[in-house]
Amino acid sequence: MITPARIGAYRVERLLGTGSFATVWLAYDPALADRVAVKVLAENWSHDLRVRERFLDEARLLRKLDHHRLVRVHAVGELPDGRPYAVLAWADGGSLRDRLARGPLPVGRALTVLDEIAAGVAVLHRHRVVHRDLTPSNVLFHSAPGGDRVLIADLGLAKALASASGLTARAGTPGYMAPEQDDPLAVVDTRADVFGLGRLGLRLLGRDRPPGGAADGRAAGSRLRAGVPAAVDTVLRTATAVRPADRYPDAGA
Repeated sequence: MITPARIGAYRVERLLGTGSFATVWLAYDPALADRVAVKVLAENWSHDLRVRERFLDEARLLRKLDHHRLVRVHAVGELPDGRPYAVLAWADGGSLRDRLARGPLPVGRALTVLDEIAAGVAVLHRHRVVHRDLTPSNVLFHSAPGGDRVLIADLGLAKALASASGLTARAGTPGYMAPEQDDPLAVVDTRADVFGLGRLGLRLLGRDRPPGGAADGRAAGSRLRAGVPAAVDTVLRTATAVRPADRYPDAGA
């Protein structure tokens, strides 16, 4: 992939990551005299109006919520070829996936991170928004006085609860996706994110590799690392229940 010299007014420095729908570049903003992350819609999706609108919806949603637990949006723009881009605050601490690739976090730190992830998702739920794709890649860290701040990112699959049941495409990441997200006719609500939070908890606190296989988290509960309080095991069992009705109602709970 060729690194562009500029995207709009922003001087591109390097690639941060690529996904199914977008590419993210680290760039320098001369107006703010600071680095930013510029997220550009992938070229192969540039003519799909539905995907284009979803891309812009994410930027609008993050801008509207404007919360310190969510990645902030500075601006949006359009490339000469018509592809939209969003200028985001740069999470200079990388992602949870990056950190877990280096080894498990200490139990105390893992519990704190999980608590902060839940608090971030709770912000979405208070505004009647479902994230739908909670994974280690979508949890970012930003350096701040007193320690890293956890940020929730990538709301490209998020949808207001009022219309969530109208999304018929399968959406989510295997291993973290709630069972009902496989059913195009199911109503997907905040309890799908609760399942994702439970799976993140198993990834952070379990002894094995990323969660997968059977959807029920009950069998995985016995695989938690030494030093994890028994009450946390109970919480994760409830969060990853197969039936939405058996889970907590939202991230705040």
